[in-house]
Amino acid sequence: MSTYFNKVVFVAACSGMLLFGVTLITLGSVAPGIQSKFGLDGSASGALFSILPFGIIFGSLLFGPFGDRFGYRVIMLLSCIMIFAGLEGIANASSLNILKLCVFFFGFGGGAINGATNALVSDISDENKRSANLSVLGVFFAVGALGVPLVLGMLEGYASTEAIITWTAYFTLLCAVFFLFVRFPKAKQHEGVAFGKMFGLAGDKFILLVSFFLVCQSGFEGIINNWTTLYLTNHSAVEMRWALFALSLYVAGMAVMRIFLGYMLRLIDPQMLLMFSLGLVLIGNALFAFSTGYPLLVTGMILIGAGLAAGYPVMLGFVGTRYADVSGAAFGLIISIALIGNMIINYAVGMVVDAYGIARVTTLPFVLTGFMFVLAYIIAKRFKNYKTHK
Repeated sequence: MSTYFNKVVFVAACSGMLLFGVTLITLGSVAPGIQSKFGLDGSASGALFSILPFGIIFGSLLFGPFGDRFGYRVIMLLSCIMIFAGLEGIANASSLNILKLCVFFFGFGGGAINGATNALVSDISDENKRSANLSVLGVFFAVGALGVPLVLGMLEGYASTEAIITWTAYFTLLCAVFFLFVRFPKAKQHEGVAFGKMFGLAGDKFILLVSFFLVCQSGFEGIINNWTTLYLTNHSAVEMRWALFALSLYVAGMAVMRIFLGYMLRLIDPQMLLMFSLGLVLIGNALFAFSTGYPLLVTGMILIGAGLAAGYPVMLGFVGTRYADVSGAAFGLIISIALIGNMIINYAVGMVVDAYGIARVTTLPFVLTGFMFVLAYIIAKRFKNYKTHK
């Protein structure tokens, strides 16, 4: 008999995913203030911002074995404490070295809570609802990511950025208090921290296939997040405010589609939905790459966001079903590989842009989409074979 309440646990997971959305967007949203406060030039700012993804990768790697051993409450509480410390440091740090440490804590806590919430929802979901529930969970990432710049914009002139970030830190503590009273599923491992199992999973062909798919997905998302505004303003002569609006609609397209996927994945084969979604990505990227009018460019952005919405929920749903006894370690490994791939792909895009110009930024997404089609077919076929023979 279950010793926890699924709906309460799911709300806790959604709260944690919202915090991860806050983690990814906050540093960029307050970057001008940080640059002014510490007198940072472009290269120094870049070095500071690069600490965040490294923190996220370390948090993603370590949460799995510790979560499987000690349970979700411990890892989620520690994540909240680290996010709180990071937010307080970003708001109030008096030296650059303290700020760098706090940014690492911030990223570490965000990476850990991202992996933990995905694994948690996977563990409490029935097999036929797993991908659907993971899709709904992803909506709260968008809420957190869009909420920070929205709140900063609405309260500009009424409260300082430091005060708003401090209030956000206190919200993190409220989440931690909530987690204290939630009954989470029991730890899956009862002896030792299972780093060995994570290393063992690194050689599993199914894990590697899913990881490579999510490398392509994360790389594609990184290209959209990091290069879209530059492409629209420099290549398509779009004003900055309209470029930012297009980027917001891309995020909105992903969020709305994940709401629909929360329903459709309960009724339709995930493989069919994934292939349909990749078709939307292909059409969206074609519109974005070859259109000159702003309406078609925006339509392409919305379709790309909607198409990419299915990738993570479907793939993590497959993994959660196949590796239920070590879901934390499996998710941590896959998410870490995807994040590292994101960094490598975006570095490669930077080299391409430097060598051939911003117009070439739309080429790699076509290549990534082709790989995703092939990998999705192979992964779905292997998963069906697993379910047939288990």
